Amino acid sequence: MSNNPVNDKITKITGEFMKEYVKNPDLIKFDFNENGKGLFENRKKNLKIDAFAHILTPKFYEDLKELNPKIPQIFSTVLNPSLLDVEERRKFQKEYSDVKQIISMFNLNPEDFLRAENEEERKRNAEKTLQITWDANNELTETVKNNKDLFIGAVATVPMNNIEGALKIINNQVSENDELAGIQLFSKALGKSIASDEYLPIFEAAEKNDITVFLHPVYDMTKNDNNIVFSWEYEQSQAMNEIVLAGIFKKYPNIKILVHHAGAMVPFFANRLPLVMPKEYAEDFKKFYVDTAIIGNVKAVEMAVDYFGEDKVVFGTDAPVGIQPSGPTKIVIESIEKLNKGEDIKEKIYRKNVEQLLKI
Repeated sequence: MSNNPVNDKITKITGEFMKEYVKNPDLIKFDFNENGKGLFENRKKNLKIDAFAHILTPKFYEDLKELNPKIPQIFSTVLNPSLLDVEERRKFQKEYSDVKQIISMFNLNPEDFLRAENEEERKRNAEKTLQITWDANNELTETVKNNKDLFIGAVATVPMNNIEGALKIINNQVSENDELAGIQLFSKALGKSIASDEYLPIFEAAEKNDITVFLHPVYDMTKNDNNIVFSWEYEQSQAMNEIVLAGIFKKYPNIKILVHHAGAMVPFFANRLPLVMPKEYAEDFKKFYVDTAIIGNVKAVEMAVDYFGEDKVVFGTDAPVGIQPSGPTKIVIESIEKLNKGEDIKEKIYRKNVEQLLKI
C-alpha cells in the first residue's frame, strides 16, 4: 500500500479485474470498433509487419523465475499461453497469415530482481544479467529462425546494470545477427531515466551500428500513483520528453527510436510543446517513430500520423497482450483500414516504413 488511498483503490479494482480477465477472456464481450464490420475480413492480404509484438521465451522465463519465483503471481499477464507458447500463438495467427511479427521480450528485466550489498555482489549481478540477456537474445534468434511463418525478426534485450555488457550485445550480437532488428529499452532503468548520462553510451552505440531503439514504458516505482489506467502512457511520454531535453537527438543525429503506443500523450499535447520549451527541442519530438498499438483507436492513430508524419508511423499491435487471449491485431488492422488516408499511406504503415527503418 502507498500513501495514496484513492490510487490504491484504483490499482486494486483494475488489478483484480485484469487477473480475472487473464483467466477468463470471455469476460469482455463487446466490439471496440462497431463501425469496422467487414474491414478485417475484406482487407488486402499484402504483407503486414507488426513491429511491436511480445513474447516470453521458455529459458528466459525460467531464468527470471529463478531470480524471483513469485513472478507468475506478481505479473499475471505472463500466464497468457500465447505469450509463452509459440504453438498456442500459431492457432490464433492463422486468422491473419498476412501478418509477420517482430518480437520483443515482455517487460521483465533480470536486473530488476537483483540487489547488491557490496561491489563484489554488484559485479556478480552484472555478469549474471549479461549471461541471461545474451542467452535470451540467442533464444529469440532461434525462435525466429524456427518459426518463419510467424516471425520476421526480434528485438534484443540488454542488461542495464552492465553497460559494457549492453555495448557488447549491440556491437557484436545484434550488429552481426540478421534476425535481431534492434534493442529494447524502457522508460526507466533501475529507477533512473533512460536518458540519464550513464545510459548515453547505449544510444551512441545504437547510432554507430545503425540499430533501432524500441522504447517501451515501465512504471516509475518511486511514485505512489502507478496504475494501469493512465500511468503507463504518462511514463512513456515523460521518457520521450527526457530523451528530447537530454539532447539525445542532437548528440546522436542519426539515432532511430521507435516508441510504443502511438507516441503516448505527445500528439494530444502537440500544440503545447513549443509553448513550454525552445523550438529546436519541441521539433525533436517529431524525430521519433511510433507504432499503432493503441487498441484500435482510429482517431488516436490519425493524430499520430498527422503529428509524426506518414513516414514515421509503423504497424504495431502489442500482441498477444492487450486483449486476451491473442492480442488486438484484428482491431488494430480495422483501425488502419478506417483511416481517412490513401492506400499508399496505409501500405507505408503496414510495411514500407518499418522495412526502411529496419532495412528488412
